[in-house]
Amino acid sequence: MIELTNITKTFQTDKGTLTAVDSVNLSVRQGEIFGVIGYSGAGKSTLIRLLNGLEKPTAGTVTVNGQEISSISGQKLRNARQKVSMIFQHFNLLWSRTVAENIEFPLEIAGVAKEQRKKRVLELIELVGLTGRENAFPSQLSGGQKQRVGIARALANEPEVLLCDEATSALDPETTDSILELLVDINERLGLTIVLITHEMHVIRKICHRVAVMEAGKVVELGNVLEVFQSPKQQITKRFVAQITESGDSIETVSKLLSQFNTGKLIKLIFVGDRTEQPILSRLIRNFDVEVNIAHGNVSHTKGGAYGTLILHIDGKPELINQAIQFLHDEGVKTEVLTHA
Repeated sequence: MIELTNITKTFQTDKGTLTAVDSVNLSVRQGEIFGVIGYSGAGKSTLIRLLNGLEKPTAGTVTVNGQEISSISGQKLRNARQKVSMIFQHFNLLWSRTVAENIEFPLEIAGVAKEQRKKRVLELIELVGLTGRENAFPSQLSGGQKQRVGIARALANEPEVLLCDEATSALDPETTDSILELLVDINERLGLTIVLITHEMHVIRKICHRVAVMEAGKVVELGNVLEVFQSPKQQITKRFVAQITESGDSIETVSKLLSQFNTGKLIKLIFVGDRTEQPILSRLIRNFDVEVNIAHGNVSHTKGGAYGTLILHIDGKPELINQAIQFLHDEGVKTEVLTHA
């Protein structure tokens, strides 16, 4: 669906040449929700602007659904942009227009007949859950409602790709979750390909199928979200994953737990996918004459399945402790001995 081949984008500044995107290769599949995560200055916003032709690459090609966006201009580019819509962090609504008029605006520009426009607007208002608010002005809406208007407007011309540039960063956590659920519903109902730019791992975890991690203009890590959660390779990726799992893995937490136990072993377990739902601990306690205490744990859910971490204190005879740890390993649970108490 989307192919970025050796994409580089540079800008000339007072301090010289700035490389915002550096030799990036990416492929986004039809119908998936693809996340791009990075801190400020990583190049992710420039990357998303390359996808709809708002920026031209200095080198490389951008292809969307078979059309090379990076090499067209004028009317061809304007036509292509109708199939690649975008929603923004700060909504970008027309404040003098009602909800319905905001959604209708791109249809007016496209020359769609008035009767068709009205019908399409009503469909979109229902789709995004704003029935009854069609005559309200943006100043009368909550942040979440404003973003729903932005989403409906972006869908007006039936795009093939929806780009989301920090679309939930201005929202509170509860509203963020409702918008993410709406994006998932749209993705599943319409088969729409979504590319989502964010600096929040919670957003990636909740709705994305795959993720690219950007740093200094480069994609430093790429993979299925569950795999990235399970085994982050780059230091920056580990920092993002820690946004979700930090409470059980931080040095402070582990140090505190170590100070509580004078014997036995402290074991960190990582469960992935179906393993989070298996009664492995009950079998461990039943089969081995050891004392097992759950010291800390949490479970995160991704589109690809669940990912859980659990810290256990296992006490008893050394040989039985080792057998119990081997049992966990044999059951497919990744284990790490944090210390010998």
